[in-house]
Amino acid sequence: MGFLTYQSSPLKQRLFALTLALGMGGLNPLSLWSQPAQAQAQPDQYCRLSSQAIAAKDQLRDKAFAGDTAAQKEYEALLRTHGNQLNRCRDQNWPQNQAIWLRVYPCDARTGVIDKVLDDIVNKGYDHLYLEVFYDSQALLPASDNDTAWRSVLRDPQLENRDLMAEIIEKGQARGMKVYAWMFALNFGYVYANRGDRSTVMARNGFGQTSLDVVKDGAQAFADPYHPTAQEDYYKLVKEILKRKPDGILFDYIRYPRGSGAQSVASSVNDLWIYSPASAQALYNRAQNRQGLVLIEKYLRNRKITVSDVAAVMAQYPGEDVPRWQGRRVSDNDKNLTVSQLHQKLQDDLWHLSVGHAAQGIVDFVKLISQPAESQGIPAGAVFFPTANQVVGQRGFDSRLQPWDRFPASLEWHSMAYGVCGSPKCIVDEIARVVRFAPSGTEIIPAIAGNWDQNIGNRPSLKDQMAAIKSNFPQIKSVSHFAYSWQEPESDNDRKFCRI
Repeated sequence: MGFLTYQSSPLKQRLFALTLALGMGGLNPLSLWSQPAQAQAQPDQYCRLSSQAIAAKDQLRDKAFAGDTAAQKEYEALLRTHGNQLNRCRDQNWPQNQAIWLRVYPCDARTGVIDKVLDDIVNKGYDHLYLEVFYDSQALLPASDNDTAWRSVLRDPQLENRDLMAEIIEKGQARGMKVYAWMFALNFGYVYANRGDRSTVMARNGFGQTSLDVVKDGAQAFADPYHPTAQEDYYKLVKEILKRKPDGILFDYIRYPRGSGAQSVASSVNDLWIYSPASAQALYNRAQNRQGLVLIEKYLRNRKITVSDVAAVMAQYPGEDVPRWQGRRVSDNDKNLTVSQLHQKLQDDLWHLSVGHAAQGIVDFVKLISQPAESQGIPAGAVFFPTANQVVGQRGFDSRLQPWDRFPASLEWHSMAYGVCGSPKCIVDEIARVVRFAPSGTEIIPAIAGNWDQNIGNRPSLKDQMAAIKSNFPQIKSVSHFAYSWQEPESDNDRKFCRI
């Protein structure tokens, strides 16, 4: 009886399986003998791993980075297993793609640190990672191989050869994730804005201010999208980022700055960020006759035109019927208006020309910077606020002038639905606005903020927001969560302020 019991024991069965595997020329015995059974536990309905599976992986990772070569092999095999489980789970559960936004720091170059973060992201059920690679005047490029207009995130001499971006992309992909490069766009950063050779590149309003004068946090320095140096510098940066082979690229801050109070609304040409030399010249180039050019110049310089200005320009160029510029619709009736009537119409037309010119600069810039990715077949996306393209009052506009409804439908539309009203309703309303404006076939990927199980003030939990999105927009298949630092603030602080 004892012999029969021994035969059917788990130990005997395991030895038999091991013998078969070795006899078939096969597997590493360690993968069958010592891998913790808990590590094979399947994800839950949210594609999150169990606490037992997480603990087993943590133990293997610690041993692997302590120099245990056998544990290293087990760890790598387990990463593949968890990655496969994650992808199967996401295929079977809504949303099919779930992303998280991550900023990294020099401290993440320490041994095993970023591995722990990436493991945690997979553990939480994320199959997409939006890795921030350009922010605050610094790029996640090795200092020894960075000839862009921006400094490197890793500036310690001991780390000048580390390509942390390439490492994270490779490690993320090895865990079954798609890794996107997430970049600030027109927010070029404080250091760039204060370079003597780039002073004319920054966007300026009619008061001679840059965004650093209006937004006092010191972190928002917006370039003029019409400036050729801004275009060349950023285009070069994008090409360097793409050399690291991310699975996609996202452009954030594709807009103008937003001030507080009255400065959050653009209601006069002074408020528009079109006074840098390049933008102003591009506006003048929109004139279609000499009458139009003179009036555009006067309007930009004096913030208005007068009846006398209209009379003078018509007398100066009598061979031209009426002032003309791009987008201005001229009817036969215009030629029969009195000078006073024509003045009021021209004043309104010049305001809309100026607003349209500012917005067109954003549209043209995003089309330009997405070209390198699209030519390589790499998905590109635009990140925007659903409310940043609104009319305010009778003649005002949201000062961000973010014309996302005119962004190419070939881009992924990453709408930041961050509304706070104590329930998911305002978030649903913001997404609904994007759905209403989006051309057919546009891929809409809402970005929402918060913690999974907790409300933050009047901001609902991510779980409640997700349930509302699924219920109201079943056609949406991808959602992202901002940000890892919100979910793991202690880890973020430790990584931000450590000593290398």
